[in-house]
Amino acid sequence: MIQKLIEKIKKTHAPVVVGLDPTLAFVPGHIKEKAFGEYGETLEGAAEAIWQFNKEIVDHTYDLIPAVKPQIAMYEQFGIPGLVSYKKTIDYCHEKDLVVIGDVKRGDIGSTSAAYAAGHLGTVAVGGNTFRPFDEDFATVNPYLGTDGVQPFIDVCKKEKKGLFLLVKTSNPSSGEFQDRLIEGRPLYEHVGEKVAEWGAGCMGESYSYVGAVVGATYPEMGKVLRKIMPKSFILVPGYGAQGGRGADLVHFFNEDGLGAIVNSSRGIIAAYQQEAYASFGAERFGEAARAAVEAMVQDIEGALQAAK
Repeated sequence: MIQKLIEKIKKTHAPVVVGLDPTLAFVPGHIKEKAFGEYGETLEGAAEAIWQFNKEIVDHTYDLIPAVKPQIAMYEQFGIPGLVSYKKTIDYCHEKDLVVIGDVKRGDIGSTSAAYAAGHLGTVAVGGNTFRPFDEDFATVNPYLGTDGVQPFIDVCKKEKKGLFLLVKTSNPSSGEFQDRLIEGRPLYEHVGEKVAEWGAGCMGESYSYVGAVVGATYPEMGKVLRKIMPKSFILVPGYGAQGGRGADLVHFFNEDGLGAIVNSSRGIIAAYQQEAYASFGAERFGEAARAAVEAMVQDIEGALQAAK
């Protein structure tokens, strides 16, 4: 799957992933009104509104981007109906030939980790039948339980040709409380980056590993160091836009081949119509506003990469 991601990045010239992290506050009133009219102000109504919102975002952006990243918590909060919406979103994105990064941040050990891996990236057997429960192409995983927590995911990735993005240096302000702590004179995130490179060496595609890393755009200097530590790992970069990351902050996340990183923007795109820059589109044309925000993001990143050459 890493090869498909690379090919789609080359085709679109957009190392961009749209984070499908919807909340009801992002969903325009006319979408909610229709969903609530059909299902009531219920969990089912909320899930339907989220699904219809996602569908329009995807319809307006799929030809510009290589991938999407639905954040499962935004769906889980609406219970079983929310998870149905999550699965419908994944399936629809696959119909549009998008790579789907399931932002599930799983992390456990033994049979529990193996069950997470099977449910999100692999298969489960029910009697004589085999099913792919969620069927994302990549999943985010918390590696801080060590190899016991990561190996079951790697095993499934090797079998299914799918991929992982392991949390190394996250974009949130308090990440340094643990991730920046010095161990043997070096921050913990560097040690984790070395393990990612080690795990990835045994799970290689043509030029990049199936095992990637999550490194926040809000820490560009740390990204520069981690790029050298993990030269064959793709880096998923959250924190662009709404969290303060800019194209100029991102150049060190990429390799000299112009690849090696994919940058996420969530509310900066899906809620673009609520921003002053895109307010002229209005709520009725929120999908068009999202498309304009993607185009602006692609130009920002491309310009920064060109300037850095």
